[in-house]
Amino acid sequence: MEKQLTGTLALAVFTAVLGSLQMGYSLGVINAPQKVIGRHYARSLGVYNEELARREGGNTTEHEEPTDASVVMYMSLSVAAFSIGGIVSSFLVSFVSDIRGRIKGMLFINVLAITAGLLMGLAKMGTPYLMVIAGRAIMGLYCGLSSGLVPLYIGEISPVKYRGAMGALHQLAIVIGILISQVIGLDFLLGNDDMWHVLLGLSGAPAILQSLLLLVCPESPRYLYIKLGKVEEACKSLKRLKGDYDTSKDIGEMQAEKEEAMKEAQMSILRLLRSSVYRQQLFVALMMHLSQQFSGINAIFYYSTSIFQTAGVAQPVYATIGVGVINIIFTLVSVMIVDRAGRRTLTIVGLGGMCCCAVAMTVGLAFQDVYSWMSYLSMAAIFLFVSFFEIGPGPIPWFIVAEIFSQGPRPAAIALAGCCNWTCNFIIGMCFPYLEGLCGKYVFVIFAVLLFGFTVFTYLRVPETKGKTLEEIAAVFHHKRGAPPSKPQEEAEMVHLKSSTEA
Repeated sequence: MEKQLTGTLALAVFTAVLGSLQMGYSLGVINAPQKVIGRHYARSLGVYNEELARREGGNTTEHEEPTDASVVMYMSLSVAAFSIGGIVSSFLVSFVSDIRGRIKGMLFINVLAITAGLLMGLAKMGTPYLMVIAGRAIMGLYCGLSSGLVPLYIGEISPVKYRGAMGALHQLAIVIGILISQVIGLDFLLGNDDMWHVLLGLSGAPAILQSLLLLVCPESPRYLYIKLGKVEEACKSLKRLKGDYDTSKDIGEMQAEKEEAMKEAQMSILRLLRSSVYRQQLFVALMMHLSQQFSGINAIFYYSTSIFQTAGVAQPVYATIGVGVINIIFTLVSVMIVDRAGRRTLTIVGLGGMCCCAVAMTVGLAFQDVYSWMSYLSMAAIFLFVSFFEIGPGPIPWFIVAEIFSQGPRPAAIALAGCCNWTCNFIIGMCFPYLEGLCGKYVFVIFAVLLFGFTVFTYLRVPETKGKTLEEIAAVFHHKRGAPPSKPQEEAEMVHLKSSTEA
């Protein structure tokens, strides 16, 4: 009997999610020290009032913080450049993973993370806003690749029984990274005028540890067998991951998967977009990622400090750290229950709860000047908003794409879903400050409306994938679309798409 969970498997999963930890750190690191970074940008741009700062003992007050339009623009770019890098590199996930392999791919892209960390860590020695924006963009390139490679590798080495829980570890590592960045970003640690560049530079630190550990991690057995045809090496990898057992069953499953993959032409992104066979699956995959980003969660991650300040919290940075703790707790809850409660159920509960919280948050912010206790309602709504997100809409979109697509279209589907996710991340990071300025306390009404729509869509269109094979999941989508196409019809469409692409 296979042991299922071994020390090597634990090491491999831990090593992989260090990339997710790095992604989370990069998401949250720009939040707490925004004012400090803004002051350095203002000095570099020549719009900082040095005389006023000297009168205030070297610091500006809350109302005297630099608000020049150029500073606001460069700060928004510092947030959004991360997503631009992710958009670009998300299309390269399948290329890097298949050409270099899962292990070598993760090892190779760590060069990007280390380069980005050095750029930001040395920002005070050059032009701060240019070096930070460049570093954030390069880190985004790394994270766009990592956000595809990590779930792919974990999904391929995980036992079926624990596939959902291990898939959710990607999101758990992200939220732990966010919390770490928020804690060490406190003013008395690294979020101050002297150390802010070190805080940003540490974004690349996990890549060094991951590079060392990857050298002893086994390659994905599925990659070795299906992509390279190396049967003996795949067997060795399986035994390292699951213990000394008879691998014939797993090899047989991979052989069947390989034969099925050979029948399916490897689909490019263009062919997948034009194919009617996978249109329903693709629509669901993209909507799942749209719902994750347009839920408003990254507005909380990026700008929670200023949101708590608006809510009247005396120490908004500590409230933001509280959000990070809640993040971790409820992601752990998701890890424990996702394989029992199901993906669809948790997503519906999460999106519906977030919708209610967005309404409560708006009410609290709107009436806090009339009723002082309304600020507590706003805070409670923010904490619950994050809790509902981590139960379902946060972790599930990352691994459900691999569950609803077979081997042929899977890499292209992951690339498209990743691009959709990062594009929405960019839109939120770039536009939320302006939306907040335009709508004020009612900005979360927009997200409440979107969340209601996403909840209804998930209820009507997203099937449950828990415990189902790829064939069963495909049958569900064909049933929703109508009678499943016959094999000759499918093959005819593939031939047509191939000939049109070659032309």
